[in-house]
Amino acid sequence: MSYDDHLDRALTETDSSSSASRFSLPDPSLRADGSFTLLENLNEIVTRCNREADHVVKYLQTELGTAASLDDGRLRLTGSFKQSRVREALESYAEEFVICPDCGLPDTKLVEESGTTYRQCEACGERTRAGN
Repeated sequence: MSYDDHLDRALTETDSSSSASRFSLPDPSLRADGSFTLLENLNEIVTRCNREADHVVKYLQTELGTAASLDDGRLRLTGSFKQSRVREALESYAEEFVICPDCGLPDTKLVEESGTTYRQCEACGERTRAGN
C-alpha cells in the first residue's frame, strides 16, 4: 500500500471533525394538550445547545409568534404546532446562537458586552454578533 493510500485511509477513518457529526439537535418531542402544544424534551435541547432555557424559550416565542411558558422542564406553547415547524425554529436558533460561522463548530458561548450579545467561539476564537 502506498503512502497516499495509507493517508486516504487514515483520513477516512478519523474524519470526526465535521460539525454535522459533532452537533445535532434532538428531534422536538411534541404533544398536543388542548389548545396548547407541549415541547417535552426542552431540557435535552438546551443541554445540547449549551444555552440557558430562558434564552431558547424567548427565541422560540418570537420565531413561532406565540406565547410560551415553562412547565416542569417542558415548554407549553399556545397554539398547535407541527414538529417540522418547531424543528425549523430550533435549527434557526442553533445557526444564529450556537454554531460558529467561521469554523462550523458548536463550541461557542454567548457574551454580553455593552448591551450587545456576541457569540464567542472557544475552538477558533472567532467573535461575531449573535442573532444577525
